[in-house]
Amino acid sequence: MTLKDKTISKGFIIAGLMNSSVLLFSRLFTNTTIPEFDPDVMSNFGLLMIFIWGLAYISVAKVFKNVKWLIAIFAVEKFIYGYIWINWLLKNNLSAVFEKDLMAGVFYAIYGANDWLFFIFFSFVFIRLMRSRNSE
Repeated sequence: MTLKDKTISKGFIIAGLMNSSVLLFSRLFTNTTIPEFDPDVMSNFGLLMIFIWGLAYISVAKVFKNVKWLIAIFAVEKFIYGYIWINWLLKNNLSAVFEKDLMAGVFYAIYGANDWLFFIFFSFVFIRLMRSRNSE
C-alpha cells in the first residue's frame, strides 16, 4: 500500500485533532469522572499531556520526512497508551463510567482504539521512512 506524502501529512493532523478531542471529553479539564476512574494516567495533567502530544503530531505534519526517529517515538507512545487502555478495560467496568458520565464513558470506550489505530499509522510511516532512506 502506497500513501502519498499529502495523505500522510493529513494523517498527522487527524492524529493531533483526535488527541485534541480530550478537551471536549474532559470539558476543558472540568470533567472529574475521567480522572476518577484512572487517576494515574488520566489525571488533568495526563489529559493535558495528551493534548500536547496532539500538538506535536500536528507540528510535524509537513516535515515528517525529516524526523523519522520522532515518528518512531510517536508509535511507541501510542503503543503504550493502547496497552494501558486494554489493561484498564480488563480491570474496570466501563458501564460504571457510562453510568456516572456519558462523555467520560465515550472517552474510555474509544481512546485506546484510537491509540492502536495511530500506532499502526505512525509505525507504517516510520517503516516507510526507514526503507526510503535505505534505498537512497
